[in-house]
Amino acid sequence: MLTVFWDTQGPILEHYQERGSTINSEMLIDRLKREIRSKRQGQLSKGIVLLHDNARPHTAVHTVETLQKLKFEVLAHPPYSPDLAPSDCHLLVYSLRH
Repeated sequence: MLTVFWDTQGPILEHYQERGSTINSEMLIDRLKREIRSKRQGQLSKGIVLLHDNARPHTAVHTVETLQKLKFEVLAHPPYSPDLAPSDCHLLVYSLRH
């Protein structure tokens, strides 16, 4: 499974999850914070706004607590339809170009 975090400048973190393994939200979000600090210097001091679908792992208590602890703002967003979301289309176009 591929998890991608990006902003208007492009991808910040691409995480490939091994088949059969589980993902730890705190580890992944902490890694994202390190990548933002490395690739987008000064951005953390401005604040991070996260937009994600309302999939179960994204709304799990531990994930929500981790995001609050790191002071990431999460935009309210309705669950996606089975169709591609606009952000998925952006990622697909970006992947095809690179």
